Amino acid sequence: MSGTSLDGVDLAHIHFSVENGKWTFQIFESETISYSDQWVDQLKKAVDFSKADLKKLNENYTTLLAEIISDFIQKHQLEHLDAVCSHGHTILHQPQNGFTLQIGNLPAIAQLTHQKVVCDFRVQDVQLGGQGAPLVPIGDRILFSEFDCCLNLGGFSNVSFEEGGKRIAFDISPVNTVLNFYADKLGLKYDDKGRITRTGTISEELLSELNALDFYQKAYPKSLGFEFVKGTVLPLIEKHSISIEDKLRTFTEHVAFQMAAALPSEQGKLLVTGGGAYNDFLIERMRFYLPQMQIIIPDAKTIEFKEALIFALLGVLKLRNEINVLASVTGAKHDHCSGKIHEFSS
Repeated sequence: MSGTSLDGVDLAHIHFSVENGKWTFQIFESETISYSDQWVDQLKKAVDFSKADLKKLNENYTTLLAEIISDFIQKHQLEHLDAVCSHGHTILHQPQNGFTLQIGNLPAIAQLTHQKVVCDFRVQDVQLGGQGAPLVPIGDRILFSEFDCCLNLGGFSNVSFEEGGKRIAFDISPVNTVLNFYADKLGLKYDDKGRITRTGTISEELLSELNALDFYQKAYPKSLGFEFVKGTVLPLIEKHSISIEDKLRTFTEHVAFQMAAALPSEQGKLLVTGGGAYNDFLIERMRFYLPQMQIIIPDAKTIEFKEALIFALLGVLKLRNEINVLASVTGAKHDHCSGKIHEFSS
């Protein structure tokens, strides 16, 4: 799994059991392999690449991903795997134009890793009129049903919950794509625990402009891509001549406010995962807006590898030819079994 925050590639060795329709899981070995500065730069700029450059990038990234996967398998001496389930990395996400691109899903990955690979989970949903995102909610329903809502704080925030017998899910707002952008300007990869953000002051003018953006007025299903950050959010923030600390503080308030506004109820149990779960100041601001909500931060493996875990589940469901994408979440014409299977032939 590689997300928009560009932390690197998340890898996890997962074992699933299903008995009488009840699924359980164990996360064994897991780690995040950071991208080199060169790869981070390429992945950031790829949104503006030509078709030819994207094709080359896809080939190179498939090779990189295969090497990372193979090294992980070798390092942990993993044998008899059912499959490698791989998300790839999203470069373009334009469901309104019937288009989404995750690189690293070329058939060559099966030969390079010597494994059966299940991948490319988003394309089919977009072809069926869906947003192609978010895909994690079916995993929330199957694996984390004891929580009223599941919130992921990654490059973007997204939430999922049950409503009227259907799973509802959607992207809420950018999170680490913006916070890390400004931390980078201070020479940091991220603002550890939100310590720098805490020292800033809210710009009420900027906060109100951010909250007024059209995306927040739209009904779900809805999803976000980096294009929204690059084309809308950052230019809006940059219009304001305030310190980086104040930009971080204002944007964090915006994230917490939008998150609280997006939830169906202000009570119940909320599971929070993703890198943003470590941002103590952001969690504090969420608690401020949701004083009656039980906000639960799980163990480190679940925080960091929940998306990898659920893409493993999507792959297993694909192998079993069972539904792994919910139309109630993406807006597709119907529930379906998405993904491509690349067989390894020795």
